[in-house]
Amino acid sequence: MSRSVSTAAPAASAPSAGFWIDLSADAPTVARALIGCTVLVDGVGGRIVETEAYDRDDPASHTFGGPSGRNAAMFGPPGHAYIYRSYGLHWCFNIVCREDGHGAGVLIRALEPTVGVEIMRERRGMTNDRLLCAGPGRLTQALGITQDHYGLSVFAPPFSLLAPVDPVDVVTGPRIGISKAMDLPWRFGERGSPYVSKPFKPSTLIQPAA
Repeated sequence: MSRSVSTAAPAASAPSAGFWIDLSADAPTVARALIGCTVLVDGVGGRIVETEAYDRDDPASHTFGGPSGRNAAMFGPPGHAYIYRSYGLHWCFNIVCREDGHGAGVLIRALEPTVGVEIMRERRGMTNDRLLCAGPGRLTQALGITQDHYGLSVFAPPFSLLAPVDPVDVVTGPRIGISKAMDLPWRFGERGSPYVSKPFKPSTLIQPAA
């Protein structure tokens, strides 16, 4: 049975600072820090290998025009899920960042499948593991993410968000599939990963975190 869904902003109960990742930081910083993290939904998921940052001052962001019923979660506290349907076709999963009321988040674009791969193959109707989560729509289908997950904390069931095991080499470049602010280098990915939605062009290497 589906859970009842509210598009109201969640209560300020999600962790931000003080944990292994500071989700109260700016969106590009959080987008970079999420590369190499593991995200699971009901125990199914993998390593994040591609993200994009969005901020309220960014014309490509859903929060650029201010709060609305649709984007309420983005103006809530950090560490919650903002889910929306893209072009009426598939769901997209974002993790809210910055302080409560700001309006910023990180789109999770691609995962390297590591846990529950057979379940993901069944959901996606394919056996090519490289393509299971290579893109935001593929990713949400593989993990079973829908509007029912809107506003939920990514630090509480059914979500799990786990720190990277090893340092990650991160590359950055322009975001994909947008028509505004196309020059901002706010797309981040793991260098050389075959699981990203689209290969990165030659770009700046961001040194692994210490």
